[in-house]
Amino acid sequence: MAQKLSEFLVKPDTKVDLKKISTTYDRDLQKEQSKIELDKLHLKMSKLQYKLHAEKKQALLIILQAMDAGGKDGTIRDVMHGFNPQGCKVTSFRVPNTEEISHDFLWRIHKKVPAKGEIGIFNRSHYGDVLIVRVHNMVPVKQWSKRYGHINDFEKMLTHEGVRILKFYLHISKDEQKTRLEKRITDPTKHWKIDEADYEERKHWNKYMHSYEHVLEKCSTTWAPWYIIPSDRKWYRNWAVAQIITETLEMMKPRLPRPMVDAEKFRSEN
Repeated sequence: MAQKLSEFLVKPDTKVDLKKISTTYDRDLQKEQSKIELDKLHLKMSKLQYKLHAEKKQALLIILQAMDAGGKDGTIRDVMHGFNPQGCKVTSFRVPNTEEISHDFLWRIHKKVPAKGEIGIFNRSHYGDVLIVRVHNMVPVKQWSKRYGHINDFEKMLTHEGVRILKFYLHISKDEQKTRLEKRITDPTKHWKIDEADYEERKHWNKYMHSYEHVLEKCSTTWAPWYIIPSDRKWYRNWAVAQIITETLEMMKPRLPRPMVDAEKFRSEN
């Protein structure tokens, strides 16, 4: 399975054609098996986070990007509950407010980067400034085209400061998106999720795919890699993301700090 996960990694400077990449890849894994494996991964994630939080020398930033109904919220709910909320923060980036617009496009992002010892999860991110703005011609080409380089430099600086970065593009098909949006209409408990903008954005599907391909090609680096996760099957998506997060935390090798006092002294006193 480890070898299979490496197939989802976008190697630096490689061409990406999302039409040729499966959204349902699940060889060698069954749904029931994935649930058992996910429980095991949650336990590992919890133990590794405990060490990361105690060590306070490194941080982990997880970035989730997808089309509307692509599964960002579901991934956060089903995968990240393996973490202790005290050391894990989720930030959802919406349309920038007046103050945020008055600064550079990375200003509001930098403020939400996790501190050492913490895990940060971005539901959408700074990549909106080379996706949405490009699809809808919100800023001149000359302006957004420079942002790929700015993003790479920004992420490299974060890694030099001890922040490990993982970026996941949750890859769903247009048909699967339609099915999920229709469920929001037929299921009364999901009516609150209905947003007219989601249906409008769907009209720009091809433009978004083209923009995402450029993001994946230009901004998957050795220090901040992108993973394309087949996400039509939610159970497979959850397992794949959890597995990659766990492997990354293991590579970070967080260690418990040395005790500040002699525990044996207190044992003898009691």
